[in-house]
Amino acid sequence: MSSALTDLFPHPIVQAPMAGGVSVPKLAAAVCEAGGLGFLAAGYKTADGLYQEIKQLRSLTARPFGVNVFMPQPEYPGASTGSTGAATAAPPSAAAVDVYAHQLAGEAAWYETELGDPESGRDDGYDAKLAVLLDNPVPVVSFHFGVPSRDVLDSLRRAGTFTLVTATTAEEAFAVEQAGADAVIAQGVEAGGHQGTHRDIPENDGSGIGLLSLIAQIRETVRIPIVAAGGIMRGSQIAAALAAGASAAQLGTAFLATPESGANAAHKQALTNPLYVRTELTRAFSGRPARGLVNRFLREHGPYAPAAYPEIHHLTSPLRKAAAKAGDAQGMALWAGQGHRMARELPAGQLVEVLAGELAAARTALLAFPQPGSV
Repeated sequence: MSSALTDLFPHPIVQAPMAGGVSVPKLAAAVCEAGGLGFLAAGYKTADGLYQEIKQLRSLTARPFGVNVFMPQPEYPGASTGSTGAATAAPPSAAAVDVYAHQLAGEAAWYETELGDPESGRDDGYDAKLAVLLDNPVPVVSFHFGVPSRDVLDSLRRAGTFTLVTATTAEEAFAVEQAGADAVIAQGVEAGGHQGTHRDIPENDGSGIGLLSLIAQIRETVRIPIVAAGGIMRGSQIAAALAAGASAAQLGTAFLATPESGANAAHKQALTNPLYVRTELTRAFSGRPARGLVNRFLREHGPYAPAAYPEIHHLTSPLRKAAAKAGDAQGMALWAGQGHRMARELPAGQLVEVLAGELAAARTALLAFPQPGSV
């Protein structure tokens, strides 16, 4: 099964699906053409918007690519979005969302926009997007925020699609394998953007497992292939992930700064701007833990944001769009992994080639290292 995944692309390099307009067809096509696996992000798009992007990507490359889908969110944090266990947390209070909306009133006035409607939906058009992917099968589909049903995974397999599901613990990886997915994405706490936990438990905020430890734990728990994700910016780190037991590595922040990326210019510039010295997991922008560069918005509102996804995502959406339009990085969700300062402004295809070269060099160096007992 590992070879079934890696046979799809020459280099064990996967471009992470970054929602919000970052993972555009041009970026995915450039990665695919260079020998990696490019991804589109279905999150926050309509089903028709996804269909149009798939058509566009197919016009740019004939190579295999992937599409990432967000799982529908349960009615309250802690509830399972798959088979990982029973709910343990209390439902988010509408009053808590209202209090946060009141706190953001000054932001709305500053950016001269209205706050969004927190009750704009919880399923992200899941069923409609699955229909698109079953009617027009793509080579790879991955899932975030939970585990799809076995029926869904089996239907995609019958359509010829290879399936992956994100896990942030060995227990979640076991649930992924039990559901019938073809592979698991091991997402370390270093990763930028949203943590793909199957249950959003507020008590676990700020905690998480580092990537190399996570790969080792998952490798001892499941038999399906592992794709490593979290803070990877160099080929030598890919080599480390492969040595730890992964079949491929998924990189997001590394591709964020490429010219093909759909990220806002202010976001790209912030990755290496000395003003932004660290990242932090926050609920400030979406109500769910996500890693981003620490800016004014995160500092001022992060401590008070309730555990309410996607309500807070919908609420802050107009603010984020207004800040991006104004080029104000202090009000934007600057998603980034812990290795953001290592970002390189290279064309995506060239970046794949550089990463592949670094990976080969790291492997050669490892083989040349004297083994115990050698003369």
